Amino acid sequence: MAGLKQRSVGIVMNGVTGRMGYRQHLVRSILAIREQGGVRLPDGTVVWPEPILVGRNEAKLAAIAKDHGLDNWTTDLDAALADPAAEIYFDAQVTSRRVEGVRKAVAAGKHIYTEKPVAEDVGTALELARLAASAGVKVGVVQDKLFLPGLLKLKRLVDGGFFGRVLSVRGEFGYWVFEGDWQEAQRPSWNYRSEDGGGIIIDMFCHWRYVLEDIFGPVRSVQALAATHVPERVDEGGRPYACTADDAAYGIFELDGGIVAQVNSSWATRVFRDELVEFQVDGTEGSAVAGLRRCRVQHRSVTPKPVWNPDLPATEDFRGQWQDVPDNAEFDNGFKAQWELFLRHVVADGEFPWDFLAGARGVQLAELGLRSAHEGRRIAVEPLSL
Repeated sequence: MAGLKQRSVGIVMNGVTGRMGYRQHLVRSILAIREQGGVRLPDGTVVWPEPILVGRNEAKLAAIAKDHGLDNWTTDLDAALADPAAEIYFDAQVTSRRVEGVRKAVAAGKHIYTEKPVAEDVGTALELARLAASAGVKVGVVQDKLFLPGLLKLKRLVDGGFFGRVLSVRGEFGYWVFEGDWQEAQRPSWNYRSEDGGGIIIDMFCHWRYVLEDIFGPVRSVQALAATHVPERVDEGGRPYACTADDAAYGIFELDGGIVAQVNSSWATRVFRDELVEFQVDGTEGSAVAGLRRCRVQHRSVTPKPVWNPDLPATEDFRGQWQDVPDNAEFDNGFKAQWELFLRHVVADGEFPWDFLAGARGVQLAELGLRSAHEGRRIAVEPLSL
């Protein structure tokens, strides 16, 4: 980087021994940013992230550090936060431990970037937002789905007026998570224990809040049905345990403009679709189906005229009647792209709208979704403020 001004930024990364913290945030984001030569600012300055690995398992931390040529790691969060070179605290711990870490980071005067949900309840999420605002630190919450190529294309269609008036959104997310007995589970066991902050509503409704809001408009009401379809699983140590959290949720959300969104989320469904998550959007002028990467459209002018006849086999290739939306851009890893935005936000005051209040709105929708499922009724979603 000869001739370039380098600005090193120490990042306390708490929870890097976990699946998301390690794969998406350390390897595919921070280390990938270092491999590309840092983050270039408009004035030519290069932001260079310096990770400080934090976790509870010393052996795992040491192995990760050795594998990636890193030498700054510790099991002592307080010591890491006391490092004057550390400017950012990042939290990818289990949800039940996040609040404690964030509070310590605020007290230490660090800027904070965290996985969602930012807290287990909306009251605590708002408290953290107020603490951070009072301390004058910059904050952000991971909202990775907005950076998926398929949803970026969908957003492009909405902004370009392709749909005319949007009528409805239908989302399908999920896959079969093995129970852990005869095949290893793809998700950690705490996900299925409510006492440990688990459950698909607290996990996924936070995502659906920002996806629906950023692409279509504010969520005004929620009605949800929660289920625990698989009542017993086997944990990482081979021990059976009772599942106390929901592993499937069926939600209906009313958005501004009369848009109705239906989103099914399940860890107990087998995939018969092109991608693990898909959204179909229907509008007066056209429709689209967007997944993780692909987005296909059918305009009003080329919409066929199917006729219902259960006495004859279908002869139309319905999927073949849709057209792919071109990339027209290079799409980076969504976690990495948002990390770059947050680094620019911290160093150069770049725009970053996904703050703790945005995170609290996600927690609010999850909390109201659980309440709706418990009470069996539709519940209004009121605006939040600090």
